[in-house]
Amino acid sequence: MTRRDITQTDPAADLSDVQSGKRITLDELAVSLSAARLMLRKLARAAETPDTPVELSDTIKGLGRLADDVGREADHAAFLARVVVGDVPLAKTFKGEDPWGTAARGTDREDFGGPAIIPTQRQLIHLAQQAKWALAHEGDEADTTTYPEAMEGVGLGFESKEAQARRRRERDALVAREARLIPCERCAAGEGELCRTNNGRVASAYSPEGNVSTGWCPKV
Repeated sequence: MTRRDITQTDPAADLSDVQSGKRITLDELAVSLSAARLMLRKLARAAETPDTPVELSDTIKGLGRLADDVGREADHAAFLARVVVGDVPLAKTFKGEDPWGTAARGTDREDFGGPAIIPTQRQLIHLAQQAKWALAHEGDEADTTTYPEAMEGVGLGFESKEAQARRRRERDALVAREARLIPCERCAAGEGELCRTNNGRVASAYSPEGNVSTGWCPKV
């Protein structure tokens, strides 16, 4: 293992084939997900007749399930693409009268993760369903809004909490890999080897973090 190995670019980090700008649009996400669904279905069909006599039933069924899951996400993304441009009416508040978007700033809701300044996709779908019901029963008197109106001034520089979690995992993994490049003077572990306790166990099991092998050695 070399430093080149641990710093090489993750192929998944190149997003040029799925987005045209610095950030992906929901339309682009929907299109790519639809393409992935089609590819999975094609692979399932192709796996029915492999060039060698191997029964791939489990793989075929698995690809079918994946295609269905990806298809649902594609449909959600396509719907949300309409929401964010203002084509879909939304309720101004949740059923509990809690506001969202700009109106949620300064509020102190404690349930459901706090104020919904940045709504989740499920919340937006829920708000759309509420607005649809209100328009059907109250007509022009229904109090609705749109995403652009409700989110004015919100969201610049936003990133999902999943991005933060991914960077934390990548950082921990990088620390662990780099630590293995450094020979340990305490237990004599060489380059590429994990530190070990006096009885030969991997030292990560006794590290302060208790989870990743960071090169910490228990010997003194």
